[in-house]
Amino acid sequence: MRGAVLALAATAAHAAAASDAVDTCGRIAAASDRLACYDAQARARGVAPAATAAASDAPVIAPSSMLAPATRGSERSPLGERWAIGTRDALFDLRPHEPTYVLPARYSDRMNQRPGTPARPPGPADLSLDDIEAKFQLSFKFRMARFDSPWAPSVWGGYTQQSQWQVYNSGRSAFFRNTDHAPELMLAWHPDVDLGPFRWRLFNVGLLHQSNGRSEVLSRSWNRVYTQFGLESGNLVLLVRPWVRLSEDAAEDDNPDIRDFLGHGDVVISYRAGAHQFALKGRQNFGSGRGYAEASWSFPLLRQLRGYVQASSGYGESLIDYNWRQNTVGVGVSLFDWQ
Repeated sequence: MRGAVLALAATAAHAAAASDAVDTCGRIAAASDRLACYDAQARARGVAPAATAAASDAPVIAPSSMLAPATRGSERSPLGERWAIGTRDALFDLRPHEPTYVLPARYSDRMNQRPGTPARPPGPADLSLDDIEAKFQLSFKFRMARFDSPWAPSVWGGYTQQSQWQVYNSGRSAFFRNTDHAPELMLAWHPDVDLGPFRWRLFNVGLLHQSNGRSEVLSRSWNRVYTQFGLESGNLVLLVRPWVRLSEDAAEDDNPDIRDFLGHGDVVISYRAGAHQFALKGRQNFGSGRGYAEASWSFPLLRQLRGYVQASSGYGESLIDYNWRQNTVGVGVSLFDWQ
């Protein structure tokens, strides 16, 4: 028994000494010197060293480094997951962009029966719209190119479509009242900078076109260049997006006063509490005093489907209503939210 104890103690001491020696070798910066150190330790233990040209050039990971914490850029986070930060996902894989949802019932307290603009006066007759309609939005993005340099941006494309459907209006053959199309091109950087309680994780520069594809009186469109800043703190995400409208020829401008109603940018605040997601989106033109606020709540419903409630107040829920103030509330299901 005493011999076994002494043998065990000797083995433990030898293992500790070997571990210390390996750690010492791991702290040597030069690859060739580090390999020579490991070879010397192997010979001392009676183990033949692996001497190949490939091994001499390969990086050696010391056991102590295996216990180092993951870098901040690889941590799971709302913006990290949304923008595939630190991953090598395939190009052109579709990813969520803005929320994707279907609202079978959306109520407005003041439907825009005669939409018009300074450049496109309204028609003589009301549209006979129902106060309750369906609304849905589809939004996705995809990475188009990436670069190995940490300072180079990745290139993204995106598309968002939002429709208002008078599905219950049998008198007007259940027509689509409006459909906005918004393709965009983005350059995305992913900084990792502490700003007080927040981490700055996203910086985008984008070109965004938005139009409803209609003609004459109902035609609406504009083009913007924007920057977007994404910050997060735990499950709280803040997106700030100022923009500049690109000028158009006066004869071709469907909505020359659109900035008076949709302002010069928007802000999104989202918070995830367990399986529940809350978001608030806002715009404000402080010069004209006009703005828009939208609140949403999504919650578990069935597998990938989530219940979705959306309420809004102000100008510009859609392009056709950019200069029309109304209050709305809708209920339905969501596939993807802001997080």
